[in-house]
Amino acid sequence: MDPTGDLLLEAPADGGLTTGAVARLLGVAPTTLRSWDRRYGIGPAARQDGRHRRWTGADIAALRHMCALTSAGLPPAEAARTVLAGTSGAGTSSTGPSGRGPSRAEEPGAGASGVLAEPRLARASRAPGPLPVGRARQECRGLARAAVRLDAPALDELLTAVLDRYGLPAAWDEVMMPVLHAVGRKWETAGERYIEVEHLLSWHVSGALRGVTAGRTPAPGAGLALLACVPGETHTLALEALAATLAQQGLPVRMFGAAVPAGALEDAVRRTGPAAVVLWAQSRKTASPALVARLDALEWGVRGARGRPVVCVAGPGWAGRQPPGARHLSGLSDAVDTLATL
Repeated sequence: MDPTGDLLLEAPADGGLTTGAVARLLGVAPTTLRSWDRRYGIGPAARQDGRHRRWTGADIAALRHMCALTSAGLPPAEAARTVLAGTSGAGTSSTGPSGRGPSRAEEPGAGASGVLAEPRLARASRAPGPLPVGRARQECRGLARAAVRLDAPALDELLTAVLDRYGLPAAWDEVMMPVLHAVGRKWETAGERYIEVEHLLSWHVSGALRGVTAGRTPAPGAGLALLACVPGETHTLALEALAATLAQQGLPVRMFGAAVPAGALEDAVRRTGPAAVVLWAQSRKTASPALVARLDALEWGVRGARGRPVVCVAGPGWAGRQPPGARHLSGLSDAVDTLATL
């Protein structure tokens, strides 16, 4: 079925859709479509009265191709050359993202005045600008653009592609985490803006991590790792990446998630008898050396054969304040290597 069918039924009798209708269809700004037409020649084949743009099905197919390439990280000028040449583009994935275009603010020379197209009768809002991912992988740029555009299908496809291509540790360290850090820095300095971008991106990264297939069955006697955020801490994505990586490598893990109360964490340790407990703290306010001391002193099992966990701390909240008796995990690879030895 033609994905533009519903809107084409509303098209004028002389054929084609208006720029506003196409913008709503693709989820981009009308100014972006006009800019692509003016700058790169990605425009409609026909114009009403020689002035007003009217986009046909073939024109919209070219726009979808343009959107897919820019979502994959190609600069608009390079993507346009590829579309006009009728090729699939060098360096792009065969399972590329869906046809959603970039926001007005992503266009070269675009200012902060660009707005996203919204449904009829809805109030237009300013589109956030691009995320500062710097000289990162091409996939970082594509993921950042899809996040700013709030393009959920593109996020899912991009995340699946990078996990398949690089594997979980590299995909986390080199693609997911840099984009998450970039959006975090943005909303911290931009008031209330970008919060929706971070929430959507975090949700889809979490879904991608939970979708990673576990590897071999844990070997008998392998030490269990218990993962939890300290009380008051809600940032779980780094622990989710660690949990997924351990499961992939056939290491037993229990992930308890955000803001686990101290008493509940102690009960979980007594009930599961883990070889290690990993405590994540994103900020110094939540990092609790007292909790580390309580868990480090905890014992379980029958008298004469009692066990105690190795307590590990991870996250920026512990920087410069490693509690006595705790092991500091400096990153995903370090955490996996350390826990594998336990």
